[in-house]
Amino acid sequence: MNTQPHRIAATFAALQAKGRKALIPYVTAGFPFADITPALMHGMVEAGADIIELGVPFSDPMADGPVIQKAGEKALALGTGLRQVLGHVREFRGRNKDTPVVLMGYANPVERYDQIHGQDAFVRDAAEAGVDGVLIVDYPPEECADFAAKLRAHGMDLIFLLAPTSTEERMQEVARVASGYVYYVSLKGVTGSGALDTAAVEAMLPRIRQHVHIPVGVGFGIRDAATAQAIGQVADAVVIGSRIIQLLDDQPHEKIVPLAIDFLRGIRKALDA
Repeated sequence: MNTQPHRIAATFAALQAKGRKALIPYVTAGFPFADITPALMHGMVEAGADIIELGVPFSDPMADGPVIQKAGEKALALGTGLRQVLGHVREFRGRNKDTPVVLMGYANPVERYDQIHGQDAFVRDAAEAGVDGVLIVDYPPEECADFAAKLRAHGMDLIFLLAPTSTEERMQEVARVASGYVYYVSLKGVTGSGALDTAAVEAMLPRIRQHVHIPVGVGFGIRDAATAQAIGQVADAVVIGSRIIQLLDDQPHEKIVPLAIDFLRGIRKALDA
C-alpha cells in the first residue's frame, strides 16, 4: 500500500497555493538504457519536475508517434517490461518519497501482468512499488469504474486523456471516474506531431472545466520553453514527452541525465516566469 495516498492531489494543492504550474515530463521506462530510468527520474526532479510520467513500453502503441514508438521498441529490446518498470519506481522511491509517479501505457501489459501474477496483481504491486497514478490509453472511462475503485482503494489515481474531438458527453464520462488530473491532448494525431495551436487550447480548457473539476494538464506538441509558458498560462500542468526522448536518443550513458536536467531547467524557468 502507498504510505502517502494521493500524492498527486497534495502536489497540485501545494503548487496552487504558490500560484505555480506543474511540470510533468514523460520518459519511456528503460530508454535509452535499461538501467538509466531511476537516475533520470531523480535528475528530472532536481530540474524542477513536479510529477513524472513513466511510459510502459508496448509493442503496438497506437497513440504514440514515431519518436516514442522507437523509444518503446528500444526499451523492449533491452528487456524492459512492466515488472522492470515497477522495479524502477521502487528504486526511485528509495530516495524520493514525495514526487508522484504516473505509469502511462496500454491495457495489454497490465492484463498480461495479471494473467501471470494473479488477479489484481498489477494494482497491488504498483501500489507497493510507490506508483501514484495510472493512465491507460485504451481503457474507455465507461468500462473503468471497477478498476478506478481498486486503484483508489490503494491510494492511486486513474488518469484519462481528453482530445480536441472529445464531446461534452465524453467529458462527463471521464469526470465520473477520473482522479488526480486529466490529460488534454492538444493535437489531433499522435504524440510529437504538428505545431501547437495555443489559442485552440485556450478555448477548449473552459469547456473541459465545466465538467472536470480536477487539474487539467496539457501535452502533445509542447517542445520548448515558449510553448510551455503559453500553455502554462491556461493549464494546471504542462506535459512534455517526445522532445525529451528526441534529446536523449543516441546519446552516451553519461550524458543522459545532464541533458535532461539542462532541458527541463529551461522549461521550469519559463513556467515560473
